[in-house]
Parts: sequence; structure tokens; C-alpha cells
Amino acid sequence: MRLKDLAEHLGLSQTTVSRALNGYPEVKEATRLRVSEAAAQLGYRPNDSALRLATGRAGAVGMILRGLDEFGPHTSEFLGGLGSRLATQDIDIVVTTVASYQEELAAYRRLAASQRVDAMILHSPALNDERAELLMDLKIPFVLHGRTNINKAVAWLDIDNTGALERATSHLLDLGHRRIALLNGLKGRTFSEHRELGYMAALSARGVPYDPALVANAPFTDEVGFRLAQSMLELRPRPTAFLAGSMMTALGVFRAIRQAGMTLGVDVSMIAHDDVFPYLNADNMYPTMSTTRSSIRQAGSRIAELLLQMLGGKPAADIHELWPVELVLRESSGPAPLF
Repeated sequence: MRLKDLAEHLGLSQTTVSRALNGYPEVKEATRLRVSEAAAQLGYRPNDSALRLATGRAGAVGMILRGLDEFGPHTSEFLGGLGSRLATQDIDIVVTTVASYQEELAAYRRLAASQRVDAMILHSPALNDERAELLMDLKIPFVLHGRTNINKAVAWLDIDNTGALERATSHLLDLGHRRIALLNGLKGRTFSEHRELGYMAALSARGVPYDPALVANAPFTDEVGFRLAQSMLELRPRPTAFLAGSMMTALGVFRAIRQAGMTLGVDVSMIAHDDVFPYLNADNMYPTMSTTRSSIRQAGSRIAELLLQMLGGKPAADIHELWPVELVLRESSGPAPLF
């Protein structure tokens, strides 16, 4: 069905129907509802090119993924939440993959020049993120999944990584652990730096010295978690507990513990950051896994909502959300062993 056909069916001008479908304020609410209901019943969808001309919008948001560490279950969960919410507004996601940081910067410039997206999602930000500065220069609206310290008004949604790790570390200290290993994300990423701050604050509060040999920064994969845990378990004295930055890392740590002939929750404890994967349930593991819990799918859905608010005129300075992280204790975290 064409716009002309819909207009003739309703007995309205094409201009009125177009304005009603695109939310122009001068169209009466009753007319707008009548047009939208008829469009839904008759299966009318506006031509993308015509819609872009009418609204000045591309009907898409962009996200750029760089490096192998950004392709995995965390990303798929985030995109699942993001896409589900944007689909309700007929907005698509343009995902661009690049191999290097310079290619990523070039991709932002290319998207700005082509006007193929109305906004961007900026993920895994650094403490002082040049990408955020570039997007502001390019005048592309964006929401940060995380935070950065560029001292400018940017929209962001983040979780309380510092508080989460401080609570998890404090719990292990309460259980008598003093050699606590932290398998963290990549150095320089804001979430990694915030998590290490929480870890160090808990140690400092109890007078436990910080040991750099017990801290590692790496991508969150099963294999990396296995190798790191394996080498740390060979230290003397060895760690009696692990803080795993993701459930994928925790799987590797679990393998290393078993290979060393030890029992999780008895000889070695662990608390993992759990992104609530539907196919990897901490309650169904054996033993069940203690976690700091936060849903990355819900974060994706909420960021989509924040993008829609921004495109609707809400200032970036008014879009700041810090989500608390729940500590869920299960069988993998037990008292420190007596050597």
C-alpha cells in the first residue's frame, strides 16, 4: 500500500497522513490515532527513503565492535536487549566491525558523513575516551555504556563496579581469605579501573597488602581464565579465592581448580560477575556460583530507551544512571582453608 492509497482510504490529504504518521504536533490527536490505526490494519509501512526525507532521520543507531574480545556472549546479550526495544519503534541497528582503534575512529567519521545513523552506542569506554570527544565534535548523539572522565556533558548508563567489587572482596575477607586473586578486564577500561578500586579499598580497610601478582587484566574468555588461574595456583603462597570478571572467565578458573585436584568452595573460593546469561545459570552449576549480578540484556534495553529519549530532545546532561549490583552468595564461596 502506498501513502496515496492510505490517504484515499481515510479521505485525508497525503500531507495530513504523512504528518500524522511522523508525529507532527499540529495534527490533532484524534486524527493521529485514526491514521495510525488504519495504517496498522491495512499493513502500510512508509518508504524508508521518504521517511528519511520527511523526518530528517535515518531510522537506525550504530555500534562499532573492535577486536576479538568484543565478539562474544556479552555483546550478543546486550544487542538482544537493545534490538528488542528499538524494534518497537522500527529503528534498526547498524553494527560495524573493525580491527584497530584507528579504523574505529575512521568508521565514526564515515557514519557521520553518510548520515546512516541517528545516534551511537559507545561501549567499553576508557577513563579518558577520545571516541566520546570525537562523537561530540561530529555532532552525533550517543549514550555511553559505562563512563568516561572527559569533563563534558555526556549521556551514560553504568553499573556500580566499584561497590560491587568492594562488597565481594569484603565478603571473602570476612570468610578469612587474605590471598584473593582478581581476574579483571583490560587495563584502561573504566569498568576495570573501577573494579580494581573497589578491590583495593576492601583490602586496605582490613590492612591486607595489595599484591600485584594476584591481579591480571585480560579479555573475558574461558581459555584466558584457565591459563591465568593455573599460573596463580602455582604461586606460593597460592590464592585461596578468586574474583572472576565474568562468568566466562569463571568457567576457566573452575577448570584450573579441578585440574589442580582441588574443590571449589572448599579448597578455593570464587565469586564471579554474572551477566545473567540465559544459557549459563549460576544456580545450576555444581557447586552453585556466588556472583555479583547485573543483567547486560536489561542494560541494552534501557540504553535503547535512553537513546529514544535523547532523540526526542532530552539533554545528554540529564541522562545519567548508575545501577546497583546485587551480591548473591551460593556454594562457591566458603571459609578460607587452613594450611
